[in-house]
Amino acid sequence: MTASSLSRPLSSTAVFGADELAHTPAHYGSPLREQRALLEKGAIVDLPHLRVLRMTGADRLTWLNSITTQKLDTLAPGVSTETLVLDPNGRIEGWLKLVDDGESLWAISELRTDETLEFLRKMVFMMRVSIEDVSDEFQCIGAVVKLPDSLPVTQLYSDPWPHIGTGSASYAQVDLGLEVAGEDHPGLETQFVIGIIRRTDLQATSASEFQMAGYDAWEAVRIAAWRPGVNEIDHKSLVGELDLLRTSVHLAKGCYRGQEAVARVHNLGQPPRRLVFVHLDGSGHIQPEAGAEVLAEVRGSERSVGQLTSVALHWELGPIGLAVVKRNLGAEAELSFDLGDDAPRVAGAQETIVAPVREHDIELPGRNKDTDMRNQHR
Repeated sequence: MTASSLSRPLSSTAVFGADELAHTPAHYGSPLREQRALLEKGAIVDLPHLRVLRMTGADRLTWLNSITTQKLDTLAPGVSTETLVLDPNGRIEGWLKLVDDGESLWAISELRTDETLEFLRKMVFMMRVSIEDVSDEFQCIGAVVKLPDSLPVTQLYSDPWPHIGTGSASYAQVDLGLEVAGEDHPGLETQFVIGIIRRTDLQATSASEFQMAGYDAWEAVRIAAWRPGVNEIDHKSLVGELDLLRTSVHLAKGCYRGQEAVARVHNLGQPPRRLVFVHLDGSGHIQPEAGAEVLAEVRGSERSVGQLTSVALHWELGPIGLAVVKRNLGAEAELSFDLGDDAPRVAGAQETIVAPVREHDIELPGRNKDTDMRNQHR
């Protein structure tokens, strides 16, 4: 964990997070106002916990294209995308947000970065690629729509979410089967950007020069946009369960580890779980924490049907969250969350993100009667 290089006056009101977010400001005393400032007033968010990687060499794009989920061999300079590292069974192991500048491929990582780096370095072989972890030299600053012109940004990542990339597909009910994001997708209202900035430049810059919003505000806006994050990923997460395929997977590119599992689910099956948006009952003034079990009535008794992965108090929507639940849970099922310590349960209403059922329209190859003589009379 690396502390932020953005200097702060002694009067700073920053309240920091815990664990891996111990050096990331959670808020500055007014979390709800900070959300509005982030959306409407150009506030910026300090994100020192994000790792920054830089890949150089003539083969950097074709090499990464061959081992991850996104089509990268034709990635144009300045175009942002994201890609996943999968295990052989299609489960998500690494997640990189990418932008190339013509000479270097910049990657922002928040998920199992050390393991991802180890995998990438093992896969270089004879390719002309060099991989550096430059997190001690660069750090990330986030915003919505744009960063202030006065910030000396080295490279800018513009989140492609929720647009459906070429060769990709949506698993969301709101635009299932469409080639572009549905007009009602809430993510269209929020364009996240992340600037990669040299730490020495930030040291000469004070937080007092900008309107600041904490990471809590960033998370609340992300949840409201249905944007999955690292909280939604566990040891068995598949891309279809989280609707990540729309921005991070190209279905028609060459082979990569886990491709068969992705194609099998996409063409023939259904993901076993699905991401839902949750409106939480705020009347009790106590909210469940991320990681709480999702409970619902199943065949006459209350059972665990999933997990609350992210939760926030939104400035307009009130208490909200994202949860990963069993795919066959009824879309109208009422949810509840156990707070423990004999506290009353918190009720929740789900809003469908990932469709419970996707139809398949697969054209199977025709039978060649000249070579396939089965069941033919001779």
